[in-house]
Amino acid sequence: MKKSMLAVTALAAVGLLALAGCGQTGSSGAPAASSTPKAAHHFNIRCWNDEFQGRFRNYSTLWDHTNEDGTDTLKDGTIVNWIIVENKDNKYQNALDTAIQGQDAAAADDKIDMFLVEADYAMKYSQQDIAMDVKADVGLTDSDLAQQYDYTKKILTANGKLKGVSWQAAPGLYAYRTDIADAVLGTHEPDAVQAKISDWTKFNSVAAEMKAKNYYMLAGKDDSYRTYSNNVTHKWVSDEGVCTLDPNIKQWVKDTKSYADNKYLAGTGTDYALWGSAWANEMSKAGSTFGFFWSTWGINFSLQGYADPAKLKKADSSNLWGKYRVCQGPQSYYWGGTWMVGAKGSDDVAIIKQTMLDLTCNGTIMGKITRDTDDYTNNKAAMTAIGNDPTYGSDFLGGQNHVKLFTAAADNIHMDYLSAYDQGCNESFQNAMADYFTKKATYPEAIQNFKTKLKATYSDVTFDATFDAAL
Repeated sequence: MKKSMLAVTALAAVGLLALAGCGQTGSSGAPAASSTPKAAHHFNIRCWNDEFQGRFRNYSTLWDHTNEDGTDTLKDGTIVNWIIVENKDNKYQNALDTAIQGQDAAAADDKIDMFLVEADYAMKYSQQDIAMDVKADVGLTDSDLAQQYDYTKKILTANGKLKGVSWQAAPGLYAYRTDIADAVLGTHEPDAVQAKISDWTKFNSVAAEMKAKNYYMLAGKDDSYRTYSNNVTHKWVSDEGVCTLDPNIKQWVKDTKSYADNKYLAGTGTDYALWGSAWANEMSKAGSTFGFFWSTWGINFSLQGYADPAKLKKADSSNLWGKYRVCQGPQSYYWGGTWMVGAKGSDDVAIIKQTMLDLTCNGTIMGKITRDTDDYTNNKAAMTAIGNDPTYGSDFLGGQNHVKLFTAAADNIHMDYLSAYDQGCNESFQNAMADYFTKKATYPEAIQNFKTKLKATYSDVTFDATFDAAL
């Protein structure tokens, strides 16, 4: 994520910005190569995995080639450095915070140029001076941003200023196995399955049916969490710093405890936590789990890989390619999403702008990303067109047009109850409740463990009486 003082000249920057626009229906042109060789400088991008790296390499009009050392070279000779730190346990945020503290004093080629954030902590960074104003500092216009979903802009807006943009929207669905649906429910057609799990009472009833035939409704204790947590009625932590336990989060505890006790989950141990090996295995042919709550990125970036470990991208006796479908499930929700933020101190604003234009505004490019990868991109016109295209279908989902379902779900997303503490609260609470689900702690003990952990992460937080009430 760094950018150098050997910045693009004013003339080159103007040429760069003129070539590709947002929301175009035709392809955006690639920037012309400079006829004058330049000394290489660096553009530093901080992120937590290689998802955005792939998007950048495959769809940016600036990209030229990838180097043996893992960096990339742009058409103007700029070297792109990828600084990747895993997201778990706040490691990414901690590393980013350290880099931000040193931004002003850093040498040009060591500065952050662009960094990525997720929904759980987007507010924290949108409120900091490090985040460029997408309009005033970077130069995007209302016209450029017109087709982006409003919630993706709201989440990165602070004091009336838009501080970041996303190439994706992340409404969630329930992804299920067709073979298990046929065996237990007698059908795998999405409308029929949806009718059987359209609310939590029905969903829980089907869970009992699955157990009776030696299948599991969900893989692990965390699987339904986001469906509950994204339907809360207030923030985890108020503007005054008071942490409150939302009734919907408490309902997740009750329901998940019931699932654990009734063995509706494939497992409750550490390996069955999100990203654990046993949890991942449940998405493969070796698993016995009916379905998973996944948002857009979860289906194309995660589920595909677990269902087809050899990455054959076609039906095979060893995988579940073509054996998943999606339906809305018992409740609308969203999960995650990734936003690009330009860092103040960068002298490659032209590269920041063109990257944002290419990957979050250009309707043609975004439509191509969806058709190529099954991702759900942040362009209402492009997604509506694909959702209504009778010739479009996901090979992984057996030809189903999941974009149409996502488009309907996206309209139900709201971001009214975000706080800057969400990643720490969500992770700490899930971890604390794990001991309750596995009978290693009572509910009051698990609550106290959550308080202790959260206080260690956020020393300024206090807790209200909602945590003292019985389950």
